Amino acid sequence: MITLHKKSGKLIYQYLLPTVVIVSLSASCTPSVSTDERPNIVYIMVDDLGYADLSSYGREDYQTPVIDALINEGMKFTQAYSAAPICSPTRVGLMTGRYPARYEIGLREPLSIKDTLALPIEIETLSSMIKSSGYETAIFGKWHLGITAESTPIKHGFNEFFGISSGGADYIKHVYYGDEPVLYENEELVEKQGYLTDLITDYTIEFIKREHEKPFFINLEYTAPHWPWQVPGDKPYPYTENWEDYVAGGSDAKYAGMVQNLDANIARIMQSLKESNLDESTVVIFTSDNGGEKFSNMGPFQGQKGSLYEGGIRVPAAVRWPGKIKAGTETDQVVITMDWTVTMLEIAKAQIPNDLNFDGISMVDHLMGNKPKIDRQILWRFGKQGAENLQNAYRDGDWKYLKMSNREFLFDLKNDLGETIDVKDNHPEIFRQLANRFKAIDSQMLDRLITSD
Repeated sequence: MITLHKKSGKLIYQYLLPTVVIVSLSASCTPSVSTDERPNIVYIMVDDLGYADLSSYGREDYQTPVIDALINEGMKFTQAYSAAPICSPTRVGLMTGRYPARYEIGLREPLSIKDTLALPIEIETLSSMIKSSGYETAIFGKWHLGITAESTPIKHGFNEFFGISSGGADYIKHVYYGDEPVLYENEELVEKQGYLTDLITDYTIEFIKREHEKPFFINLEYTAPHWPWQVPGDKPYPYTENWEDYVAGGSDAKYAGMVQNLDANIARIMQSLKESNLDESTVVIFTSDNGGEKFSNMGPFQGQKGSLYEGGIRVPAAVRWPGKIKAGTETDQVVITMDWTVTMLEIAKAQIPNDLNFDGISMVDHLMGNKPKIDRQILWRFGKQGAENLQNAYRDGDWKYLKMSNREFLFDLKNDLGETIDVKDNHPEIFRQLANRFKAIDSQMLDRLITSD
């Protein structure tokens, strides 16, 4: 049971759970903070959570009181985006701070469990740079960036890993479709009993409660509420070699149970930080890897996971750090996955190689209230060359260029959140400018895969 009440105008948490833990959402650090004062960083990225799947973002048929309270104690973003409309490319963007299509693995949409391709071992990653700056590093949850011995999280700067290597897993049996084992502890396949979301939290709590001589960075990659649609107490899914059977079923009630279990597990994380006296010195960033699927609520947006309409890429996001970020702040600052990468690197005071050019930018000044708004121009692309679902998008200010197969659009997001009114004929010059900017940046990316790949 979780109760919330107000005292002296401030939200106070009471966690009445058998095992309690807390996840602190926050992110930001003043440039004057010394190395010894660097905060812990917890980056929470949930899986396939739609823009309006939290009650604080508009969901009405269930409540998410813990995440809502965290958002209320920090800065809520209403124009946050994922690097891609699907899972593994977004994780490429997070780990590199660059557009996914700059890397061959980022062209996999998503990466298949049968694919031996992986995040290149020779590149600098978010985790490797933070580790080099003196942080303990751990990832709990979903990796989805390669399953070979050379591509584990341990090879990319994480001291510890517990979670799945694939894009999804049965929450009860911890296998992928076809009964493929995918649950790892560090670099070894393991078998565990328990609901996957709970297990991910258990490992995170155990890490938090240790004695730490260094600040830590936790990349908490919950698999929920990604399919299969299961809650604690369910039986494993019946498996075939057809992944479509694996994603079948589900209901609004089942989905609600998955999200509410996620909320309760974040309560456990939060309490753990508090009991360890770390909640005031831990930055936590909360977001999703892409838009939701069939049981999700995308609010005013059309499209879903796999689409470059706003519903496929606009995600909830918040940052909390008591005493650093003003509580109850809401911003319409445009932010994307790669921006969180660069923000966390600045917070950690990591040393960045001179030849590493990010596509993301730091949001520290905005989080700290030192910069009202930062202009962002962002590119997305999705689909193989020759495929019917080939999509391009480019956002600059309130304008968004969108290409869906052979049709091109210009939308004014300030006045048309649902992207229902194509205004390219009313603003032909803006349309041409955005289309040309997309082409110019896209020319720097790797060529798309073709439909036969």
